[in-house]
Order: sequence, then structure tokens, then C-alpha cells
Amino acid sequence: MKTLMTTTAVCLTMATSALADDHMTGFMDYSVTSNDLLASEFIGMRVYSAEKDVDVMANMAPDAQTEWDDIGEINELVISPEGNVIAVIVGVGGFLGLGEKDVAMDMKQIHIMREDDDADDIFLVVKSSSEALKEAPSFERNMDKTEMDAKPERSMLMAPDVKREGYAKTERSELTTEMLTGARVYGVDNEDVGEIHSLLLDDNGAIDRAIIDVGGFLGMGEKPVAVTFDELTILRKDGGDDVQVYIDSSQEALKAQPTYEK
Repeated sequence: MKTLMTTTAVCLTMATSALADDHMTGFMDYSVTSNDLLASEFIGMRVYSAEKDVDVMANMAPDAQTEWDDIGEINELVISPEGNVIAVIVGVGGFLGLGEKDVAMDMKQIHIMREDDDADDIFLVVKSSSEALKEAPSFERNMDKTEMDAKPERSMLMAPDVKREGYAKTERSELTTEMLTGARVYGVDNEDVGEIHSLLLDDNGAIDRAIIDVGGFLGMGEKPVAVTFDELTILRKDGGDDVQVYIDSSQEALKAQPTYEK
């Protein structure tokens, strides 16, 4: 049986290093190794989801692939002006290219797995469920910059000062899409005002805004409202991934905010 191993040496970042010879600035004396993965090979590769810890699965025998779901393929890479990979665009769902939705992912979310007895046999695995990926925000390729920056005018709220035993205030950088998607949102006097339906990313691929489904019953009559993370206080359970989200608003006041239009 085959065993999988992980590698982090990926030839995808296009940053250059300075050379001693001033006349050769911008060039590299580099040869591709067996651990490198070229962008031309990377685009088009299938992506698998694994709800279990990927690094643990890498040491499982006999065949870790049986634990994975095929959720799509790499469609594109977004490169910054500095030459760094900002986002990996994964086509999720669909059949024969139909019904696919593009999702932007951080390169750090993608684990590159190789067979330890066949370095050319490569798998791309993300720690997520297929359902969570399908619920992730869609990546829009050709959106006008003015349209991307336009946000409905609305009254900004102050993040409430909330403390709860067994929970600690959490910074945005410590949160994941899985933790936040579906989390209940609480307002004034701990009123349940809705839940986080999805997240929006900024130009750098970082979580920027949250779409809260306000009100409704059994998924009907809900109103999507976009709020910034500066307006939210997020508490994370000590030693766990459970989160509680708070906003300084009642459900009625939040429903009066502008409706988020996709």
C-alpha cells in the first residue's frame, strides 16, 4: 500500500533574490527540484476536501485517499504586483465545467500531498467539507474596480464590549471560514439576531466583511446585511473552535440596514 507525505517546497511564489553580480539583478541561478511544483502543473489539478486533520492523515496507512472528496480543480492563480500568490481560485462543484463556482482560497489552506514512493503522484487537499466550500463567497473575475469598492451607505456600529466565562476575544487573523460560517449572531441583551451566512474577502484575500442573515424562520424571510469585522466582537471558546459573535444592534435595527446585493 502507498503512504502519503506532505511538502511545503512549492515553486509558485515568483519573488526574486538579489545576486552578487549587479549586471544580473533579477535573475536566479535555480534548478527545479523534485519537491517543486510549477504553476503550469498546478493549474488544472484536482482538489480534494478532508474533514480530518490533513497532517495526521498523511501518516495513515494504507490509503488516505479513501477519506477524501473530490470537490473541484485549480482554475487560476491571483498574483500580486510583488509576484506573490494572493489567492488560489478553485472551481467548486459542477459537472464537466457546468454549474461550477469559483472560490478564492489562501495558498496556506492547500496541502500538497505526495506518494512517498512516487514523488510525481501529487494530490491537493484542503481541510474542509464540500458543503462549506460550496457556501463560500464566489470569486468574481471581471468585476469593475469601482463596483468592487462600492458599498451601500449605512450607519457603522461600535463593536460591543462583551465578556463571557470560558471564552476570549479573538482577532480576525485567528479565525477561519469554517469557524464563522453558520455562527449565531447576538445583539443587545443577548438577543439572537441572525447567523453569519458567508464572508467577503478584500483585495489581499483576507476576511473583510460578514454577511448576516437577519431574522426569518427556517431559512425563509431572512434579510442579508453586510457588516465589517470592526463592528463585531467575536469570542472563541478556550481550547476550541466554537465562536460567539456579537453586534451592538437589535434585530429590528439590523433589519433596517441596507440589504446586501450580490
